[in-house]
Amino acid sequence: MASKKMLVLVAAALAVAFLPAFAAATEHWVGDDKGWALRFNYSTWAETKQFKVGDTLVFKYSEPSHTVVEVNGADFAACNIPEDSKAMTTGQDQVTLGAAGRRWFVCSVGAHCKNGMKVKINVLAAEEAATAEVPSTAPPPPSSPAAKVQARLAQAVLAVIAAVLVF
Repeated sequence: MASKKMLVLVAAALAVAFLPAFAAATEHWVGDDKGWALRFNYSTWAETKQFKVGDTLVFKYSEPSHTVVEVNGADFAACNIPEDSKAMTTGQDQVTLGAAGRRWFVCSVGAHCKNGMKVKINVLAAEEAATAEVPSTAPPPPSSPAAKVQARLAQAVLAVIAAVLVF
C-alpha cells in the first residue's frame, strides 16, 4: 500500500513538473516541413496556426537563396523592401513573438515576395490564446518537431498517471 502511495506521489510530481512545458511557448516552423521556400501558400499555412506572445517562428531555408525581412503591412502588400530593413540570412532564422498584433515577413531576394514568399501572422496575447479557437481547417497541433516531442511526453506522463491510479 505504501509503494502505491509513493507511485501516486511520484506521478503527481512528474505531472506538476511537466505542466509548465505543456503550456509553454510553441516553436512554429514556417511552412512546416516545406520550410521557407517558393511555391508554398503561406497564407493558408498561417490561417491554420495559432500564434501567441512568447512563441517563436523559425524560418528554415537554403541560404543564400532566400532571406527573411520583417516589414509593415503596406510594404507587405506592395512587396516593398525598405532600404533600412535588416535581412535575416542564416537559413534558420528565429523570431520570438514578443507582443500581440500583426507581423509581416517577406523574402527580399528577386521577385520572391511577388511570387508569394511572404507570410502575415496575427499574434494573440496569452489571455486571447487561451480562449481562442484553433481554426477548423488546422491540422492537429503541434507544428514543429520540438512541439511533437513535447506532446508525446505529455501523453507518456498522462499514461503513467493513469496506470498508477488503476493499480
